[in-house]
Amino acid sequence: MKARTSVQRLLMAMIPLVLFTAEPACADRMTLWNIVALKCLRHFAKAEAPTPCESVDISQGEDRGVALLKDLVGAAQMLAIPTRRVTGIEDPALLAPDAPNYFAAAWEGRLRVEAHLRRRLPREAVGVTVDSMVARSQDQLHLRIDCVDKDAAAALHDYQGPLDEQWRVMTVELKGRRYWARRLDSSDLADASPFRLLAEGVAGASQEMGQWSLAAIGANFAGKPGFVLLADRAEPAAGGRAEDLQDHACAIAGPAL
Repeated sequence: MKARTSVQRLLMAMIPLVLFTAEPACADRMTLWNIVALKCLRHFAKAEAPTPCESVDISQGEDRGVALLKDLVGAAQMLAIPTRRVTGIEDPALLAPDAPNYFAAAWEGRLRVEAHLRRRLPREAVGVTVDSMVARSQDQLHLRIDCVDKDAAAALHDYQGPLDEQWRVMTVELKGRRYWARRLDSSDLADASPFRLLAEGVAGASQEMGQWSLAAIGANFAGKPGFVLLADRAEPAAGGRAEDLQDHACAIAGPAL
C-alpha cells in the first residue's frame, strides 16, 4: 500500500494556501474544495489569474463549472474539480439526467498534461480516473488526468478484441486487479457519462457507487477514436484505486525534453 497518495502530498504542499494545520494523518478532507472555492474562484471573479488553479471554466454557470489544478506530484498530473460541492463518485447528483459531464471536461484537460510534458500524446497514453470513497483522501470530487501506466496500456491494447458495449470482468489483470471493462465509441466523452454507464450497466452498482473506482482510458478501435471504461469495486485490502492505472512519472511519454 502506498504510504501517501499524490493528492495527500499536494494538500500538504498547499497548507499555506488554505490555512490548515492538521497532521497529515488527519488532514482536512475539504482542502481541495477550499482551494477551489476560496482561492481559484475568488481570483477568477476579480478577473485575475485563478491561482493556484491553472484554469476555471464557469461559462455554463458556477454550478456546472470545472477548475483544473496541477498536482504538485508527478510530471504533468492534473486534477479536474467541480466548482460546486460534489462529494465524490457516490454523490447522487452525478447520476442526474442533466448532470455536468465532468469526464468530458477532464478529457479536455489532457491538453494541459501535454503542455506540461511539452509534447503531444497518443490518446491511448492518457487516462482519467476517479477513486472510490474508501480509497480517497478528499470529500470533493476530483478526476485525475495523467499518463497511463505502460504495462496497463500494453495490456489494454492487446485486450481490445473481447470489448463491446457490455460491462464484463476482464480475463487478465491490470496492476494486480481484475477490472470490469467495456468499450465506448466516443471521440471526447461529450456524448456519454461514465458515471451513469457504470450505474446502469453493472448490477448493484447504482446502490453502492461509493464502493467503485472508475477510469476512462483513451483508445482507437480499428482507427476510430474511443475509450476503454474500467471499473473496480473496493475491497478492504485492495482495489478501489483506479489511480493505480496511471503513471505520474509519465514513462509512456518517453524521455523528458
